[in-house]
Amino acid sequence: MSDNRMKEYWNKNLRYLAILLSVWFIVSYGCGILFADALNTIQIGGFKLGFWFAQQGAIYVFVILIFVYINWMNKLDKEYGVDEE
Repeated sequence: MSDNRMKEYWNKNLRYLAILLSVWFIVSYGCGILFADALNTIQIGGFKLGFWFAQQGAIYVFVILIFVYINWMNKLDKEYGVDEE
């Protein structure tokens, strides 16, 4: 792979990481701490939404982000011809 193609690949990878880390930050820090009081006005299953995000919701989002990253990277690897297949 040429140097330009490798730089394009790496830049797209960094863009994906920035997007996913932003979502991770918003969910973990934003929903669990900063916006907890506003979210606590909503209840899910008898629990306040801010509490739920801090205790359970963030974990679910993290697992989803892992699968999103796997999917995006598999597509990116195929696009640049560096997949394992």
